Amino acid sequence: MTVRTRRTAVALLAAILTLTTAACADVAASPPPRLDGVWRSDGYGTVVSITDGGRRLRTWETTAVSCLPGAPEVKGDGSGRFTDGEGSGLTVSRDGTGRLRLAFDESVGHRVLRRAALPARCAEPRTTDPRRVFDVFWQTYAENYPFFAAHGVDWRAVRDRYRPRVTAHTSDDELFAILRKMIEPLHDGHTSITDGADRNYGGHRADTVMPTRESIARTDKAVAEAVGVPLRSWAQGAVSYADLPDGLGYLRITRFTRFAAKGGPAADAAELDRALDAVLTPARVRSLRGLVLDLRFNGGGSDRLGIRVAERLTDRPYVAYLKHARSDPRNPRRFTPEVPVRVNPHDGPVYTGPLAVLTGRLTISAGETTTQALMGRSPAPTRIGENTQGSFSDVLERSLPNGWRFGLPNEEFMTADPQRRTYDVTGIPPAVRTPVFTEEEFAAHKDSALTRARQLLAVGRG
Repeated sequence: MTVRTRRTAVALLAAILTLTTAACADVAASPPPRLDGVWRSDGYGTVVSITDGGRRLRTWETTAVSCLPGAPEVKGDGSGRFTDGEGSGLTVSRDGTGRLRLAFDESVGHRVLRRAALPARCAEPRTTDPRRVFDVFWQTYAENYPFFAAHGVDWRAVRDRYRPRVTAHTSDDELFAILRKMIEPLHDGHTSITDGADRNYGGHRADTVMPTRESIARTDKAVAEAVGVPLRSWAQGAVSYADLPDGLGYLRITRFTRFAAKGGPAADAAELDRALDAVLTPARVRSLRGLVLDLRFNGGGSDRLGIRVAERLTDRPYVAYLKHARSDPRNPRRFTPEVPVRVNPHDGPVYTGPLAVLTGRLTISAGETTTQALMGRSPAPTRIGENTQGSFSDVLERSLPNGWRFGLPNEEFMTADPQRRTYDVTGIPPAVRTPVFTEEEFAAHKDSALTRARQLLAVGRG
């Protein structure tokens, strides 16, 4: 499995490459063991089959016009626990009569599964006809994407414009270009399409220049210069920390994935714990006069790891945010019931003093959900910098009949207050707006966000 990660959470739902009517009948004919059977998720357009006494799990990706097998099946131990070869996993448990609850290691919240029959379309032969590929792509967005109105995109008009251009003889180059043009105007960081080889496209907000190897090195150098003292690093360089001369701490996290070289989510969590244990020692949490958490360059990963950070920064439990998924293929404003995601204090030293969180347009995905999770902390952190990217949802990964893969968001992460506000599309705004990694800042050897954070924390402790 690989963003959050969210792009690969769906890969754990397994599927076979070839389906037969006889195989479907076998599943229905045998008495279901504890979890065995065919299940349909509320939202997500997914059908799950559990067989062999809870030892095999596979899925199908469905729309009103299609049913395609998902990723390779995963193995279980009969208890409801399933893992892939990389150590990533999911858990299925009973949730009332005729329902199951499915939770991924790398995602927060859960999905509800209800008993169902396997759609007849799942037994149909696959075709690579470009018109069929187009229809599955368009229909998947039509049934699952929540943000057309927010982006000012009329998805039916998009179909009317591009569908006539696709014929049985449309080349792969032409088809990929059409599908890309369809989703480019969304400017959404969680939209993507790939042929698995040379053709790749990922969206992003219109005002964002995506990082390169050179720009990352430049940013790292500027951060080190602004901090002014050596940084100690963990988690393959993703987590770094320094005690600043003014009694403040500086904690930088650049992603929420690949903390460990191998071992999957459990190894990532262990490596993050090792870093946070070294940073937030009993002596340091008592002596720190303020903490700066720098998420300005954070490409996302696992929301669970972000919650793990929040748990080190509070001594009281609270709801981080609410999460739901689009549930009605015809109505983009109908969703599954809200699932609260909670922050529970770490069983050990926690830092509860003044906190400043630095954000920017390259604070993406799990970097944003971590920012949102900290907004419920008391005392609330001061957010400094720029709006985050505006891409919160897990990525719903899907396949096309010709083997291409694509992704889209289908969830909203909302505030837990009565307003139920979502920061999708616009991003979370800062309380104090400063430039973030601009050419002017680089040229002047300035880091306005970090400077302002240190000033505000100094005032707050005074």
